[in-house]
Amino acid sequence: QLQLVESGGGLVQPGGSLRLSCATSELTLDRYSVGWFRQAPGKEREGVSCRSRSGGTTNYADSVKGRFTISREKAENTVYLKMSSLKPEDKAVYYCAAVRRTGGTCVIDGPYDYWGQGTQVTVSS
Repeated sequence: QLQLVESGGGLVQPGGSLRLSCATSELTLDRYSVGWFRQAPGKEREGVSCRSRSGGTTNYADSVKGRFTISREKAENTVYLKMSSLKPEDKAVYYCAAVRRTGGTCVIDGPYDYWGQGTQVTVSS
């Protein structure tokens, strides 16, 4: 059972940056595609970004394209979501998710089999 633990959330001013981390229990993420989601109060969960198992493919929701970057630190078995130029509407609980996949693609909206517990991001002055 793959376990995912998010961290790095917090309070940031508009225009600021945060880097979220998604640490895993597996020795390697080479077999998994990883995605990031967010859910704001009263709204449906939204897919934000995904990364293929090899890293050759990354996809982003239009709402974050050009501002967010998904990456992986192989040695640390960690996937990151670097968020820049944050806006108040980026406020949400952010979740990482993973699915074991073959091939070099990823799908932002999944499906995913494994989920973390979430980390809160608040963008406010």
